[in-house]
Amino acid sequence: MNNTRLFTGTPVRIDDEGQFSAIWKTPLSGPVHICREGLAGDVQADRRVHGGPEKAVHHYAGENYAKLAAAFPQIADTLVVGSIGENISTFGLDETTVCIGDIFRLGSVLLQVSQPRRPCWKIDSRYGTKGITAHIIETGLTGWYYRVLEEGKATPGEIFEHVERPAGAVLLDTLWTTWHRHRPDADKLAAIADAPGLTPAWVKKIGDRLDWLAANTSADSRAGTHASDRS
Repeated sequence: MNNTRLFTGTPVRIDDEGQFSAIWKTPLSGPVHICREGLAGDVQADRRVHGGPEKAVHHYAGENYAKLAAAFPQIADTLVVGSIGENISTFGLDETTVCIGDIFRLGSVLLQVSQPRRPCWKIDSRYGTKGITAHIIETGLTGWYYRVLEEGKATPGEIFEHVERPAGAVLLDTLWTTWHRHRPDADKLAAIADAPGLTPAWVKKIGDRLDWLAANTSADSRAGTHASDRS
């Protein structure tokens, strides 16, 4: 793929309550240094939930914009590549083809997929339309994050090369749809937790949910047994 576009941005105020966001990005025309913390010149508004080594670079599939525009035709002209806050945009990759742990090279930079993006209310604010965040969560059009394995320089238009897929890799779409089921299959969830390259934060989240499922499944089973005994 040689249709790679790169974007950076800095926080701007988005409401009257003092909230800031760096979702507005500017396209780059020349090379940029990418380090463990992300692209040079790219700044996150809230470092508690954005940025850091496990969420250093955000990638969003160019194809996703047409899907969003079909669902929100009233703002179709604003749903353009680069507008949802991504650092990288390409065509030919999406959540149904990219796996946790996949490794890609762009210029001299080596990137590894670490987790899906978890969309927040600021996407609705960005487009001035309620329901976009909820739709993204429902459909899994989330985008994803990379950790930087090798720092270096990248240039818009360079080939975005898939280098490696580890054994046992799990599709981003599989992670998202399994996680968002009301009562996900515990074995499938455990397999996702074992996915090579998944961030420690997601491993913990899944582990906590597995514990909850185990405890509540046992409780439900005991309740069923007691009801059967009474009958």
